[in-house]
Amino acid sequence: MPLQSKLPDVGITIFTVMSKLAAEHGAINLSQGFPDFDAHADLIDLVARYMREGKNQYAPMQGVALLRQRIAEKVQSIYGATVDAEKEITVTAGATEALYAAITSVVRPGDDVIVVEPAYDAYVPAIQLNGGRPLYVPLRFPGYEMDWDRLADTLTDHTRLIILNSPHNPTGKVWRPEELEALARITSGRELFILSDEVYEHIVFDGQPHQSMLRHPELAAKSFVVSSFGKTYHTTGWKIGYCVAPAALTVEFQKIHQFLTFTANTPIQMAYANFMQRSEHYQQLAGFYQSKRDLFLELMKPSRFKALPCAGTYFQMMDYSAISHEPDTTFARRLTTQHGVAAIPPSVFYHDGADHRVVRFCFAKQDQTLIQAAERLCRI
Repeated sequence: MPLQSKLPDVGITIFTVMSKLAAEHGAINLSQGFPDFDAHADLIDLVARYMREGKNQYAPMQGVALLRQRIAEKVQSIYGATVDAEKEITVTAGATEALYAAITSVVRPGDDVIVVEPAYDAYVPAIQLNGGRPLYVPLRFPGYEMDWDRLADTLTDHTRLIILNSPHNPTGKVWRPEELEALARITSGRELFILSDEVYEHIVFDGQPHQSMLRHPELAAKSFVVSSFGKTYHTTGWKIGYCVAPAALTVEFQKIHQFLTFTANTPIQMAYANFMQRSEHYQQLAGFYQSKRDLFLELMKPSRFKALPCAGTYFQMMDYSAISHEPDTTFARRLTTQHGVAAIPPSVFYHDGADHRVVRFCFAKQDQTLIQAAERLCRI
C-alpha cells in the first residue's frame, strides 16, 4: 500500500547527521548540544536510591507532586510569579514533548503560527502536523536582534500562536526587559497565545537576569513556558522537562500530554525534587558555563574564525567567511571529515536555507575537550 508522508520534506535531524559523521571520523563533537561530563554524583545516587526504594511505577500524569511544588517554589523565587503546582505545572518526557503538546493543544487547521528564525527544528513539523501554517520572522544578522515591527506586521487575523525562544538556540540571543514590553504591546487585545521555549533559562551571561515570560503578568496569562531539567542538570539523556501555563491552558495541554507519554520517569522525578531542595545548582549554572564560553573564545583568538555575540545558552556562533565561502553545510561536513571537529550549520534552521557563513559550536564540554578542539580549529 503506498504511503503518503505527513512530513514529506523532513529527514533525519541535523543533530543526528553531524553526530554520526563525527563518530565515523573520530572527530571532536561540538555539534549536538550535550555535555561530555557527568551529572552531580549526588543526583545519580538519588535516582538509584529511589529505584531501590520501589519508586518504579507510574507517576501521576501531571508529574510527581513534590517536583511540581519545587518548580513552583523556583518560579516564585526567581521570577516573582505565583503558580499553582496542582493546576499550572506539567512534568513531561523532555522539553520536546512539552513543545509538541503545547502546539497541539491550541493550533487548529488553518491557524497561522509565528516562528522566529533560525528556529529549533522541532517547531515547524509540529505546526504542520496540526494543520497550521508557519509564518517566519528572521532575527537580524549579525547581531541576531529581533525586529519587533516586522513581527507585528507578520501577524494576521488567523494568528493563533507565537513561538519564541530565549536564551535562543542556536544564536545565544537573550531577551531584554524592553523586548518583553514590545511583545506585550504587539499582542495586547489579540486572541493568540505564546509558546516560550526557555530550556536554557539558567544559562544567561554577564550578570543579566533571564527575562522569562513568567516575569510579565500580561504575557504569562497567555503563555506556555517550557523548560528542561536535562539542560540544567547535565542530564539530557534522562529526558525530563516541564511546562508552566495558566490553568485553562494546562487543562488542554494535559489532554494531549496524557496520550503522548502519559507520564515521565518516576525515580528521576523523585531525585530531581530531592536534589532541588538540597542544592542551588541552577544558581551556579550561568557562571559555570560563562567560564567555558570565555575559555573557548580565548582559545579561538588565534584562529581565523570570528565570534558573534553569545549572551546565553551553551552555543557559540562563529563566522568562517575569512576561511571559506562554501555553504555552511559543506563547510561543516569538511570541518568534521578533514579537520576533526564537528559543528552545526545554522542554515538548516531557516525555511529558505539562509546562509550567513557561520557555524555553531557547543562549548558544554570538559576544558580539555575545548582545548583539543580549538587547537585543531586554529590550524585551519
